[in-house]
Amino acid sequence: RVRLVESGGGSVQSGGSLRLACVVSGYIRNPYAMGWFRQAPGREREGVASIDASDHTDYADSVKGRFTISKDSTKNTMYLQINSLKPEDTAMYYCAEEEGMTTFQALHILRPPYGDWGQGTQVTVSS
Repeated sequence: RVRLVESGGGSVQSGGSLRLACVVSGYIRNPYAMGWFRQAPGREREGVASIDASDHTDYADSVKGRFTISKDSTKNTMYLQINSLKPEDTAMYYCAEEEGMTTFQALHILRPPYGDWGQGTQVTVSS
């Protein structure tokens, strides 16, 4: 089973930046998609960014231009650079992966119990 561990969350002021990291252990068969998701209290989990083995990416409209997803296969790590943070970005951020999915499918469809998920890292943005 694939294990994912997130880090990099924290408390920042509006307009600040964070870089989240997701270290992946275990073998993922290509094709696959990986992504970052977030869930605020009382709200459904939503996909924010996804990436595949060829580094094709997809983003939620709400984060385009502010969030950048990337991965370093040599370090088995996926990243999410978050700039111009807003209070509405406050949420628990999770990384996940699923074999056989496109980036679009991962962004819009991948939710528990499907896929492999990390435990999450909290991002809190104050105004």
